Amino acid sequence: MEFRARFAPSPTGQVHIGNIRTAIFNWLATRHNKGTFLLRIEDTDLERSTQDAIDKLLDCMKWLGLDYDEEIMYQTRQSDLHKQAAKKLVEQGSAYPLNPAEEHSPILFRLPYECDGMKFVRQVGRVRLELAPGSAVQLNQAGVVYQTVSPKGKTVENAATLAGFKDLEILGADGSVLFRLDETTRGQLPSNPQEKMTVENAAALSFVRREVFYHDLVKGDLAKPLDSMKDFIIVRSDGSPVFHLANVYDDMQQRVTHIVRGDDHVENTYRHLFLFEALGFTPPQYAHLPMIVNKAGKPYSKRDGDAFVGDFREKGFLPQALFNYLSLLGWSPGDGREKMSKEELVEAFTIERALRSPAQFDMAKLTNMNALYIAELPEEEFRRAIGPYLEKFCLEAVGSPLLDQVAALMHSRTKTFADVAHWNYFFRSAEKLEYDAKALKKFLSDDMIRRSVSEFAEILETLPERCSAAEIESKIRAVEEKYGIPQGKLNQPLRIAVTGSTIGAGIYETIELIGSAESALRIRKALERKAE
Repeated sequence: MEFRARFAPSPTGQVHIGNIRTAIFNWLATRHNKGTFLLRIEDTDLERSTQDAIDKLLDCMKWLGLDYDEEIMYQTRQSDLHKQAAKKLVEQGSAYPLNPAEEHSPILFRLPYECDGMKFVRQVGRVRLELAPGSAVQLNQAGVVYQTVSPKGKTVENAATLAGFKDLEILGADGSVLFRLDETTRGQLPSNPQEKMTVENAAALSFVRREVFYHDLVKGDLAKPLDSMKDFIIVRSDGSPVFHLANVYDDMQQRVTHIVRGDDHVENTYRHLFLFEALGFTPPQYAHLPMIVNKAGKPYSKRDGDAFVGDFREKGFLPQALFNYLSLLGWSPGDGREKMSKEELVEAFTIERALRSPAQFDMAKLTNMNALYIAELPEEEFRRAIGPYLEKFCLEAVGSPLLDQVAALMHSRTKTFADVAHWNYFFRSAEKLEYDAKALKKFLSDDMIRRSVSEFAEILETLPERCSAAEIESKIRAVEEKYGIPQGKLNQPLRIAVTGSTIGAGIYETIELIGSAESALRIRKALERKAE
C-alpha cells in the first residue's frame, strides 16, 4: 500500500516551531517510504485563517524545502461534502440532533452500543462502580448520568455514552437489581436526548467494561475505557461541521494511511476511530509526537524566546540548520549523528524511532548547529547572505573597503547572520566607538595593566599602518614580559580598549584590520574614559 501522510495546519498567524516540526516528521516519513506528502489547510476559523496567515505558512514551507505532491486541499471548500457525510450518519442512526425540536440543533455522533465486532474495541471484564448513597441514575439512548463521591467526599456528577455500559445493572443498597440493560430495555430508553429515564436510590453500577485501543507508532499501545467517553458534536447549530467530522472525512478523501501529529490529539483519535468505521473507511496508522518544552518542562512558547519559524529566519538562521535541528528534536538516528543533510535524514528516518518523552528546545544547540552550516558556505555565498543583515544591523560596513577582509575573518566565527551587529567596531572611528562600561571597569582598573596597555599603544604608533597579526602578537608578548604579566593576560584588556566589547575575533587579527594608528587612538580613548 502506498504511504500517504499529510500536514494539516490551521494557519492563524505565525508558524510555531512545534507545528513545522510535525510537517518535517511527516515529510521525512513520506520521503523515506517513497510515498505521497499531502498538504491540507484547515482554514475553517474564518476570522483568523486569513490569506496572510496562509501565505506565511506556504512561504515558511518553501523556505524549509517542504515540498508537497498533490494540490493543496482547503477544508472550507469541503464543507458541503462534510454536511452530506453528517446527513448520511444521521440517516444510518450513527448521529442524532441534540434537540430534535429545534430546526438548527447541533448534531452529535453516537458511539455505537453494538461495537464488539470492531477491531479497535475489546472487553475488559465486568466492573462495579460505587455511587453516591441514595443517588439517582438517568438513562437515555445518548448515555448514562450518575453521581459518585470524590476522594475529598464531594458528590460529583458523571456522564458517559450508553455504549460504555454493556449489560448494565443498576443495583440498590441491598444488592437487588433495580434496572438491567438488555436488548429489550435498551430499546425502551428515550431516544430524545432531552428526555431521561430515572432510577432512584441507586447504590452501584455493574457492567461489562469495554475499551477503545490502538497501537501508536510512537507511544505504543494506548487504550481508553468506553465508559469515560461521551457522544460528541460533529455539526454545530449554525450548520458548520466540527473538526472531528471534517478532519476524518478529509483524511478519507485524501486516502491518508499514516497520521503523524501532536500528542494533544491522542484523545481525539479514540473518537475518530469510530467515525472512520461509521463512514466505511479503514483507519490510518497513528503516531503522536510529544510536545516541545522549555527547561521547566512546560510547553515551549514565545515567552521562552523565539518560537516562530519567522523569528529564526529574521535572525539569520539557515533553513537547512533549522530543518536539521527540528528533525532531531524528538527523534534520533540511533548512531549518535547530529549534523545531517536532508538526504541523510530521509534515509535514516523512521517514525518508530521518535521519542516518547517531551523534547526540550535548546537554543544554544541550534545556534551552534547553525554556525556549522554557516562555516561551510562558500565565501561568496556568505557575503551575499550577510548583505541584508549588514543593512539592518551594521550599516557602516556597507561599502567599506574593509568589509571583504572583515567578512573573511568573521566567517568561521559567525553563528547567525544577525551576528554582524557585533561587527560595528571594525568600521567606527574612535570617537564613535561604544564601550561596555562594566568591561572597562573590570579589565582596565589595575594600574599595571593600564601602564602596559598604554605602552603597547606607544609601540603601535611606531609600527606600519598595516602590521601583521604575528608581529602584533609578538609586541604584546614583549610588553607582558617587561611588566611580568602572564602570557595572554593583556589580550582581553586590549580587546575592550580597541573594540569596546569583550567578544569578537582574535585581537591580533582585529588590530591588523583596524590598523596600528586607529588602534592606538582607541586605546588612548579607552584609558581616558576609564580615568573619568
